[in-house]
Amino acid sequence: MTQPVARPQHRDTGDPAPVQREIPRDTPTGIDLERVIGKQVRSLRTATGLSVGDMAAKIGISKAMLSKIENAQTSCSLSTLARLAAGLDVPVTSLFRGVDSVREAVFTPVGHGAVIVGRGTHVGHHYELLGALRGQHKRLEPVLVTLTEASETFPLFQHAGTELLYMLEGVMVYGHGDAEYTLRPGDSLLLDGEGAHGPNELVRLPIRFLAVTAYPDKHVE
Repeated sequence: MTQPVARPQHRDTGDPAPVQREIPRDTPTGIDLERVIGKQVRSLRTATGLSVGDMAAKIGISKAMLSKIENAQTSCSLSTLARLAAGLDVPVTSLFRGVDSVREAVFTPVGHGAVIVGRGTHVGHHYELLGALRGQHKRLEPVLVTLTEASETFPLFQHAGTELLYMLEGVMVYGHGDAEYTLRPGDSLLLDGEGAHGPNELVRLPIRFLAVTAYPDKHVE
């Protein structure tokens, strides 16, 4: 006899609920007009608490027609779009949210990132920018750092925003303000970029780590 699987009980810790990032595979990508409109209409209708029948009666179309619209089985006339927007109490443009949106992505083949020349480059510190988006997304800067030579002096960094270090290879002691952290492969360090930070000791070479900096929205270089 199959035993029921015990499900873990959620304990309320007072922390915010985790953000849901996964979406259904059939979510419109912005290139299918009927699907985008249908998804928006269903989402907005559900948010108002109206059933398909109630919504259809409210805007003066048949229940079957509204069902076809939500399931992308028919195209809407301009007058129907106007009725839908009025019934949902939103601008008509809200029904087109996501249409023809260009979502940029940057692919960087291994070893082909732009080399950043910094103060540490001459002492065996190699900085490789792994990609950069335009506009508001430019505030995220991922850099692969490789340290290959021992040195008695190390560059010190200080900048606006938040930085995440993820250790890939080697061992080093990294300083942030008055604190020190020994980083080994798999370790991570999240820090406030306003605090002076940088490597204090290279314990085992070569060293490689990923440094991802998230700058403030209004950051100016």
